[in-house]
Amino acid sequence: MTTLDALQTTLAGEHAALFVVGYLGAQTSASEAPALYATFRSSYDEHRDRRDQLDAMVRAAGGDPVVAAPSYDLPAVQPGATVDLAAAGLAVERACTATYGYLVASSTGASRRWAVRALVASATRQLDLGGRPATYPGR
Repeated sequence: MTTLDALQTTLAGEHAALFVVGYLGAQTSASEAPALYATFRSSYDEHRDRRDQLDAMVRAAGGDPVVAAPSYDLPAVQPGATVDLAAAGLAVERACTATYGYLVASSTGASRRWAVRALVASATRQLDLGGRPATYPGR
């Protein structure tokens, strides 16, 4: 796999993450679960920024960025069920961390440094969603 392939795979993952995190945030009450709502809000903003950065990186590498799918599979959660919502958010971040691990392994230089920062941010967000620290996040 080339760095461009890894960038495209990671961009596709961010498209999916944005869709699912947006859905989870919409199921979360800002008044009843303010910490979880804030986590989803900041997660959405961060994934949107990463998606935009990946789009630019793909273009800079000479590729045409993959586009978002019309829809994605959504987790079955009850609106306001904070445990279910946090678990679903944790699954999203675990998937993103694994994808960023793939990008780290497939890139060099500035792309790798960027991917490491994204991996660390995604792994750290897992802690906010009830995850446990891991030696090698994303594995």
